[in-house]
Amino acid sequence: MAIGDVTSGMSTSGGIYFTGIGSGTDFDTLITKLVEVESSRVTTYKTWQQTWEDKKTAFQELNTAMLSMRTALQSMDTISEFLQKGASSSDTDVLSATADGDAETGSYSFTVGQLAKNKMMVTTSGYSSLTTVVNSTGASRSLVYTYAGVTVSDAIPAGSTLTDIVNIVNTNSANTGVRASTIYDGSNYYLQLRGLDTGEANDLVISGASTLSGFTGSDFMVTQECQDAKLKINGWPLSGAWISRSTNTVTDVIDGLSLSLKSTGSGNITVETDTDAVVENVQNFIDQVNEVKAMLKELTEYDSTTETGSLLTGNYGLQMIDSMIKSITSAPGVGFSSERDTYISLSSLGISTDATEGSSTFGQLLLDEDILEAALASNANAVGRIFGAQYIGDTDSADVSYTSYIDGITKAGVYDVSYTVQNGKITSASIGGHAAIFYSNSSTITGQSGFAEAGMVLTVGNLTDGTYTHKVNLRQGKAGELVDRLADLTNADTGPLAILEDNYTTISDNIQEKIDYETKRIATMETRLRDRYSRLDTLLGQYDALQTSLESQIAQLDS
Repeated sequence: MAIGDVTSGMSTSGGIYFTGIGSGTDFDTLITKLVEVESSRVTTYKTWQQTWEDKKTAFQELNTAMLSMRTALQSMDTISEFLQKGASSSDTDVLSATADGDAETGSYSFTVGQLAKNKMMVTTSGYSSLTTVVNSTGASRSLVYTYAGVTVSDAIPAGSTLTDIVNIVNTNSANTGVRASTIYDGSNYYLQLRGLDTGEANDLVISGASTLSGFTGSDFMVTQECQDAKLKINGWPLSGAWISRSTNTVTDVIDGLSLSLKSTGSGNITVETDTDAVVENVQNFIDQVNEVKAMLKELTEYDSTTETGSLLTGNYGLQMIDSMIKSITSAPGVGFSSERDTYISLSSLGISTDATEGSSTFGQLLLDEDILEAALASNANAVGRIFGAQYIGDTDSADVSYTSYIDGITKAGVYDVSYTVQNGKITSASIGGHAAIFYSNSSTITGQSGFAEAGMVLTVGNLTDGTYTHKVNLRQGKAGELVDRLADLTNADTGPLAILEDNYTTISDNIQEKIDYETKRIATMETRLRDRYSRLDTLLGQYDALQTSLESQIAQLDS
């Protein structure tokens, strides 16, 4: 209790806390109850604000799950990543091989004629100690060499030792790939120079411009000549010709295969689909989708028994995301058609949506591994396309061929193509019903900007006069389609979750302003009430004292 004037029950310092000083009335409890009634509105506001904060948190958690899903799918959104294959060699001492999804299954014969090697040379004269001075002329001398067509000059100061030469060569910034070292035969030390790169183009030659005695061209012997690797695949090339490469790791001879040459000899490479790895990729795809679908269900489900919804029941942003996932996983692949593709949807690969209400997996994707494995055994590449096609295009006629697209501009899909040829030249053309770009002296047709086919290039092979109509299939797999859509949905600036989160932040901030206003208003009200009731309490106390005085005087008169 803070008291200013003990007699009146008032405080002149501001806050007044009393329990009936003067009148005996408990005004403090009365004021406290009035403040509590007014504060109920603040409590309502805080509860309301927490609801919006919970929604923001839910959006953030969902966004994190969607980003995680996108990252996982990016590791399988190409055929080479999704369609795991294995390669085995009949003689791994001669050659080993690894395969990616672009490799064709089957068997390949190989012959390794020679390995790629680097150039090595050693001085013919040695020195008994690494500290023996090799330049005793009293002046600087030079060691000059040419490597892979580049000439490098090393200045060897007077008094230099063999160790000094090694350090000078290896630390010269102009050195493009030569390594110096010493070799000890038990009696003497010799300088060795070697090129770090294999292949006959990486020759190492001591220049005639070298002036350091004992280290000129005639002072070195070649211990290994540089040469290219030579091999044949399936008996090709014929006769004495060979496939030549500058290294023993060859990646550009057979699509999807990386060959590591180890020795001369012959053998066979067998490429097979790694069914277990592909099934694991499919299951990972399904798990990622189901995780997000489960979150969406939890956030939006409605309990018809209790007639209550979840935190975000009816939220249009989540409805849009759920609809997007359902559409992509159930619809045919973009750009696929039953006329030109073996498999056009996930359902044909044993992937379905659980439609049994009450099931623990209701609404989630399910996998029938037997159907998937049968599809892989029948046509693994067709399975790979459904998941990992990255703008694989073709047409329904040899008259016109698909040439290229612009990444990020051209959209996958099935397009109608029409063009007219007169006097051996294209006179009109359209793609997807829109006028296309063409030139009279060229056989190419290009989709115009502003449309889905923008940047698509087609090449006309038949320039016989007439009007032609064909179809172009430009395919995108399900993993890539989801990756692209998730990029839009999780965009930190334009994604629906980001926009909703910003809106909810604004709402929460506005509620906080109401809370701050009400808190200030109630505090002011309490101060005024205490001041008012303090004065009332004082007045009542005065009346009470007056009554007591009058009662005393009357009692004296009566006596």
